[in-house]
Amino acid sequence: MILIIKGHNYKFEMQNICRLFLPFEKILVTDDENAAESADSETAVASALIFVDNKGVNLSAALCQGKRRINAKEIVRTGTDDKEVERRLAVMLYSLFVKHFNFTLPWGAVTGVRPVKLMRRISDKYGSEQAAADWLKKHLLVSENKARLCIETLKTENEILKLSRPKSFSLYISVPFCPSRCAYCSFVSHTVERAARLIPDYIEKLCREIEYTGGIARRLGLLLETIYVGGGTPTVLSAAQLARILNAVRQSFDLSELREFTVEAGRPDTVEQDKLEVIKSAGTTRISINPQTLNDDVLKSIGRRHSADRFFEAFKLARHCGFDNVNADLIAGLPGDDYDGFKFSLEKLIGLAPESITVHTLAMKRASNFMKNFNGFDGCSQQSVRMVDLSICKLKSAGYRPYYLYRQSRTIGGTENTGWSKPSCEGLYNVFMMDETHTVLACGAGAVTKLKQPSGEYIERIFNYKFPYEYNEQFDDMIQRKGRVISFYETLF
Repeated sequence: MILIIKGHNYKFEMQNICRLFLPFEKILVTDDENAAESADSETAVASALIFVDNKGVNLSAALCQGKRRINAKEIVRTGTDDKEVERRLAVMLYSLFVKHFNFTLPWGAVTGVRPVKLMRRISDKYGSEQAAADWLKKHLLVSENKARLCIETLKTENEILKLSRPKSFSLYISVPFCPSRCAYCSFVSHTVERAARLIPDYIEKLCREIEYTGGIARRLGLLLETIYVGGGTPTVLSAAQLARILNAVRQSFDLSELREFTVEAGRPDTVEQDKLEVIKSAGTTRISINPQTLNDDVLKSIGRRHSADRFFEAFKLARHCGFDNVNADLIAGLPGDDYDGFKFSLEKLIGLAPESITVHTLAMKRASNFMKNFNGFDGCSQQSVRMVDLSICKLKSAGYRPYYLYRQSRTIGGTENTGWSKPSCEGLYNVFMMDETHTVLACGAGAVTKLKQPSGEYIERIFNYKFPYEYNEQFDDMIQRKGRVISFYETLF
């Protein structure tokens, strides 16, 4: 599609509005107001224009495809806050798309990843969660159901955020290897077959980075609140390799203030008793075992090597090994799945009574195999929305409450990803990370350290090399970047 931008610098937000409705199209941005004249009949052309005259700030939006053209205009008084002008122009363009395609999106014109954080900011401004919900419904056209879900999530999050202190931080450890690549995945992860030769050196380097990072945290007197070992699939490693990484964490960091220690055991086909025993003995308090669906045909189609029965076996084994805080993930909108199949998976999972269940909506990521082999799969958007709505109803009825929520671009049906938990079993790291509450020190390939100013919103990032071979080969150069953690905190305390 073509997007015409003129008179403002809101390009990024206008592109995001277009992607809500045309997620798979490339967007050509231009300032040529005549671009629509040269477009063919299949190409959608949107424009978002601003000009100022003696009457005020003139907003103009239009959308055309072939011979059909719709437009809207509004005059905003001179001196209106820049963010408010951007919001009005975005909602104007969004409304044209709604009219053109004849459907609305549950999150309306919200384009950001963190709607709960947005609600918190609005709530602080207007004095209550309900006032914030009303604002979202009126000014960003969010549905009643999503506004209510946002309120419920915000209340739970606020309880957790109180735990963080000025010197608090969380630790993320990256193990970017998997038994196979899922068709929907866009993360930088490698199958163990392809990356086997890299793993021994990677573990050696990772333990060195953990030790170095722990030394920095001790020197600065930082308080470690949560640890998350993710990837990838950490449990693709052997029990001995896992033990080495987890021991490095225990030896390098002061764990006296630690509230939560999570290890991602996401692929049931990698869950074995010796690995679980190593994880448990290291002091891990929470693990995640993720079926994604309990339909074997769908599992096969998305590249998972386990069966539904293998998931049940892994879950039972985790209980046998003493894990009393287990998360399990489901994905709504997987190709080959349908409403009844998702309902079956959800009800079976609830029957196991894991402490938390995370419901994701399928997102069509550019780097995924789904997108590489994309041939017109429409994602059954309305069916996906029904699946997510069902999960909200069923999980509430089963005693779960939402504790964190985020959105992704190109999500089927425009819905969200929500973590649900039984009271007091929330994944604290997930909340701190998604809210950007405090610093996250990160180790491993693809890991990003986020340095958060305790009394403000400023965040500074330190990027590790993405690929394991880069991480191994350029480790010494990379590790020098971590020195920025020291200078960052020395200016604060």
